[in-house]
Amino acid sequence: MRSTFHPLVTANQLGSVLQAARKAQGLTQSALASRIGLSQSRVSHLELNARELSVEQLLAWCAALGLELVVGNRDPAAGSSPATDW
Repeated sequence: MRSTFHPLVTANQLGSVLQAARKAQGLTQSALASRIGLSQSRVSHLELNARELSVEQLLAWCAALGLELVVGNRDPAAGSSPATDW
């Protein structure tokens, strides 16, 4: 399987990536919720409000979807973006 990277700058982007990964695997919010110990309504809320995810929840979510969290230096050619949502 080919690795795909999704550079993130905002929490909204994170929510979109997590939702897309869940859907790509054919998982419902309920199925994911049972894997990570949350309710379906909480999964729905966090997909739309990813800034509220705890690090522990994010890592569990990634593990459940076969994702890994990688932190690195931003490409200087990409420039800096003052538009953050925190």
